[in-house]
Amino acid sequence: MSDPLRILLLEDNPRDAELVTAALSAAGLRAQVERVTSKDAFTRALHEFSPQVVLSDHSLAQFNALAALRTVHNQRPGAPVIVVAEAVDEQLAVACLRAGAEDIVLKGNLTRLTPAIEAAIQVRRPLEKLTPRQLEVFRLVTEGESTRDIARRLQLSVKTVETHRGDVMKRLGIHDLVGLVLYVVRVRVVLPDS
Repeated sequence: MSDPLRILLLEDNPRDAELVTAALSAAGLRAQVERVTSKDAFTRALHEFSPQVVLSDHSLAQFNALAALRTVHNQRPGAPVIVVAEAVDEQLAVACLRAGAEDIVLKGNLTRLTPAIEAAIQVRRPLEKLTPRQLEVFRLVTEGESTRDIARRLQLSVKTVETHRGDVMKRLGIHDLVGLVLYVVRVRVVLPDS
């Protein structure tokens, strides 16, 4: 049997935290949930708990979902962030999605939470097939770096970079650079320019 999914929950309201964990349990999701309520605890948990998914309330006074998104993308860029909110206006929804939120789930409709988590995990699963070096080449290619620049930056030959790029595309089942860039934007390995 596989290990439970590690979920970091940024939520200052204990009752809302209980509702989230109850919704995950009711949906049959095996999860180990670690709840934090502050920026310091959140940052520490990203390193020590190593979450596979981050759930963030958007309305914490000192540390909101947008700040959490920036922190996750700097420290754990492969982890999807799902905003779990009481209510979201259009402006906040757009800001969260542009900042890299995978999805937004309203607390009044927590039955959407488990499917959102499963979809986020599923779309990232192919990344597990990549070696650390391939992941590094993957990021640089999708940031627009030329093969020659990547080779120079990673101290590799141009031929080695080309081989890594080909292996990445084969392992991900992607056949062209446009598909690669679209996939990267989807999984938020690199953020698009705002």
